[in-house]
Amino acid sequence: MDLHFGDSKPTDEERAAVDALLGPPESSWEGADRCDTDLRWARGGREARDRRDLLLPGLHAVNDRVGWISEGALNYLCRRLTVPPAEAYGVATFYAMFSLRPRPATVLHVCTDLACAAAGAGDLCAGVEARLGPGSGVAVERSPCLGLCERAPAALAVRAGDPVRTAVSAPATVESAVRTADAPDAAPPEPPAVAAVPQAGDPSLTLLGRVGVVDPASLDDYRAHGGYAALRRAFALGPAGVIREVTDSGLVGRGGAAFPTGRKWQATASRPDRPHYLVCNADESEPGTFKDRVIMEGDPYALVEAMTIAAYATGAHTGYLYLRGEYPRALHRMRHAVDRARARGLLGDDVLGQGYAFDIEIRRGAGAYVCGEETALFNSIEGYRGEPRSKPPFPVEKGLFGKPTVENNVETLVNVLPILARGAPAYAATGTPGSTGTKLFCVSGSVERPGVYEVPFGTTLGALLEPAGVREGLRAVLLGGAAGGFVRADELDIPLTFEGTREAGTTLGSGVVMAFDDTVPLPRLLLRIARFFRDESCGQCVPCRVGTVRQEEALHRIVERTGADAADDIALLREVGRAMRDASICGLGQTAWNAVESAIDRLGAYA
Repeated sequence: MDLHFGDSKPTDEERAAVDALLGPPESSWEGADRCDTDLRWARGGREARDRRDLLLPGLHAVNDRVGWISEGALNYLCRRLTVPPAEAYGVATFYAMFSLRPRPATVLHVCTDLACAAAGAGDLCAGVEARLGPGSGVAVERSPCLGLCERAPAALAVRAGDPVRTAVSAPATVESAVRTADAPDAAPPEPPAVAAVPQAGDPSLTLLGRVGVVDPASLDDYRAHGGYAALRRAFALGPAGVIREVTDSGLVGRGGAAFPTGRKWQATASRPDRPHYLVCNADESEPGTFKDRVIMEGDPYALVEAMTIAAYATGAHTGYLYLRGEYPRALHRMRHAVDRARARGLLGDDVLGQGYAFDIEIRRGAGAYVCGEETALFNSIEGYRGEPRSKPPFPVEKGLFGKPTVENNVETLVNVLPILARGAPAYAATGTPGSTGTKLFCVSGSVERPGVYEVPFGTTLGALLEPAGVREGLRAVLLGGAAGGFVRADELDIPLTFEGTREAGTTLGSGVVMAFDDTVPLPRLLLRIARFFRDESCGQCVPCRVGTVRQEEALHRIVERTGADAADDIALLREVGRAMRDASICGLGQTAWNAVESAIDRLGAYA
C-alpha cells in the first residue's frame, strides 16, 4: 500500500468537518498535534482497513462544510482512514457532486435531463447562467435528472456550511432559481409529497395509501394507520415463513431486472458465511424516476419497517440505505424516521422485544447513475469507485464487504408490507399471474397531471395515461427511462406487465412513463440520452467507455446534417449498439442503445 501523502495541510474548517465525523485523531500518524499524542504507535492493518467505508461520508463532510475538497483536506482524510491519497482522489473524482477545484460555497444544480429539457430547461439554464456569472458567488452546474420530474424544470441549490443548506426551485423560472440560489434559507417550502400523487385519497391505493394521510414525522401516526403490524406478523411466522409468503406472492424486483424476490432472499438466508447484509437501493437515478423519493418523503417509516422485515428474513443484523445525494428532503425524513424508530425500540439490540438485533445506516450517494447497479453500489459503500463487479460470484454469495447480501430497491421492499398484512394469496390475486400486485409509475412529460400513479399490473398504457391528461399531438411515449424504449402513440394498448412489455419489444424498467408531444424535438432528445450515458459510464469496460462516445458522436453528426442522408451513421449506431449490448459488464452499457434503437425502428427517427 503506497501511502504517499503530500505536504498540503487542511484548513481549520476542513479538519473540523473530518473530525466531526471520525472523532479527534488519536495519534500524530492520523494528523494529531504532536505535543498531545503518543508518537510510538499508529493504527494500521485490519483495524485501518475496516474504516475504509467511511471515505465517502468523509468526502461528503468536507464538501458539505466547505463546498469543495482541497488537496489538504483529502490528505487529512486519507491519514485518518489510512487510505492511499491516489485511491481517494480516484473516488472523489468519480462523483459529480464533489469538486476538487475551488468553487463558490453555493452551487445551483439545474436539471437538463429529459422531462426538464421538454419543459424548457435549455432556456432556463441560459437565463440563469446570464444572471449568475463569474463573481456572483454562485456556481451554476447543468445537472442530470434531479428526480423532480413532476415539477419540471427543476433546480437544486446547495450552500456549504455548518450545517449545509439546500433548497429546491421547481417548477423553476429564471427569477425563482436565482432567488433560491441567493437565499436558500428564504426559499419557499417544497410542496408536500402528496402533491406528487394525483390519485391521493383513492381507497384502492396500496403502496401510496398512507402518503398524505399520515404525518411523515410521526411514528405514532404511522402505527395508528397499521404501521408495524406486518413486522409483528413476520416475527410470528419466523424467517422461513416470511420468505415463503414473499415467494408465494410472486413479488419480483421493481428496479427493472424483475428477479423473484423470494428466491433472492432464500439464497441469501441459506448461506453459511456470516454476517449477512441488507442493502436498500434508494439511488434512483434513472431519468424520469421519482417514485422512491415520494415514498421516502411521504411514508418513511414504511421503508424502515420493510427493511427490518427483509433483514429478519435473511439473517441480517445491519442494513444500509444508499440514498441519492440529490434528495435532501428524503434524507432528512429518513434520518428522522431511523432515529425515532431506534429510540422507540423498533431498531437496535432488541427489536420489539423479540431478541432480534437490527439497525440501519444511511449512506449518501454523490451523483453517479452507475451506482444504481448493485455491485457498483457495494463498491461505493465500501469506499471505492462505484464500478460494477463481474459476476459470478453473485451478491447472495459475496456482496457487501464480501459477505452474502440481499439488495432491493425501495418499491420492492415496501411491497412486503401488504404481502404480510393481507397474505400472499390475496396479494397475488391483484395483477396477472406473471406480474402480481400493483406497480408505481412515474408519469411526466407532455401531460397535465404528472406524478406517481399506482395501478394493478395489466393496466394498459392508455388507461394509465388517461387520468394524467395527455396533451394534444402525442408523438411518443418513453417507457423505462433512458435505458428503456419508445413506443408510438398508436401503441397505447400495451399491457403494463413484465411479460406484456417484453412481447411488445419494450420494457417496464423502473416505471418511467414519459410522454412527448410533437413540440418536442426528438433528435435533440436522443442526443441528450446519448450524452447522459457518455457522462455516466464508469469507463471500466471498453465497449461502454468507447461505445457511448461513438454513439453520441454519430447522433451529433446526424442532428447537425438535418435532413441529409444518415444511413452510414445509423449503420454505425447499430454496430456500436450491438457491441455494447453483448460485451458491456453491466446494465448501463447493455441498455445505452435501447432508446435510440427504438426511436429509429418504431418512430422512424432520422428516416
